[in-house]
Amino acid sequence: MSLEAPPLARVAEREAWSERPVQTEYRPPHPLDLRRTVLAQRHGAGDPTFCVTPSVIWHASRTPEGIATLALRETSRGVIRAAAWGPGSAWALEQMPSLCGRDDDPSSFDAEQHPLIASAHHDNPGLRIGRTDLVFDALASAIIEQKVTGMQAFGAWRHLVRAFGTRAPGPTPRPLFATPSIEEWRHIPSWAWHRAGLEPPQSKTIVRAARHGRALVQSIHNAVDGEAVDRVLVSQPGIGPWTSAETRIRALGDADAVSVGDYHLAHQVGFALTGSRVDDDGMLHLLARWSGQRQRVIRLIGASGVIEPRKGPRLHPEDHRAR
Repeated sequence: MSLEAPPLARVAEREAWSERPVQTEYRPPHPLDLRRTVLAQRHGAGDPTFCVTPSVIWHASRTPEGIATLALRETSRGVIRAAAWGPGSAWALEQMPSLCGRDDDPSSFDAEQHPLIASAHHDNPGLRIGRTDLVFDALASAIIEQKVTGMQAFGAWRHLVRAFGTRAPGPTPRPLFATPSIEEWRHIPSWAWHRAGLEPPQSKTIVRAARHGRALVQSIHNAVDGEAVDRVLVSQPGIGPWTSAETRIRALGDADAVSVGDYHLAHQVGFALTGSRVDDDGMLHLLARWSGQRQRVIRLIGASGVIEPRKGPRLHPEDHRAR
């Protein structure tokens, strides 16, 4: 498998990362849209844990066994060829099929209940809901995204991961960084949160969660279903239904999670399914017919390209970092 960086990048990284990668293959038993599935985990185009080239998806993560860089390439026959570098490479390769949606089960999904969903399902047979199994990373990113625009959240994520994460191994086309450890999240100084553009409620929630991070992660892995995970998460101060849903979607691939309280989601779902905006209660009513598969419906609405026309000015958030 050829997953090499361009020549200049190879020369620059040769001394620092001379180890050979561990490699494997995954042959999905179903159609797989690799990019749509894996890049659902990316926090904006500038996410320092991801790099995407025309042929390879590169992803850095802090696994339970150490930092790893994973490189994924799809062959013309639909085989996913993977290479990994770093002390967490074995874990990353073993987990990789789950990242690619292996554990996602759409067998109970009835797309024919709405023509738009049926059409999107037909046009996107490879749409899968993947999972990272990295609970605290998903939780921290969801807290960062609370009550701010995507632009603000992605910028804060970039700043914090680059400043407090760890340079990832491998011949990546550009430097990638693994996320901070739980302890590193806990000890980020107050001025750094402010410089990243986050407000005290967000930073305090992450620090508070990190104090009990390992026990919290273990409780989530021990939970028997999505409802039990939700109860664990919302029992934590500063974590509500929206943050819980976003965490479950990314870390656990919860195909039924709905991010209630999202600024745009209810409007988007309502417009796609009825042609008119609805509130959260209206959205839940519309999605009820797909109980167990509601996140899949939301993903298909996103893939359909149906978007409510914008009628107002874009929000231009204030920047308080210099104050």
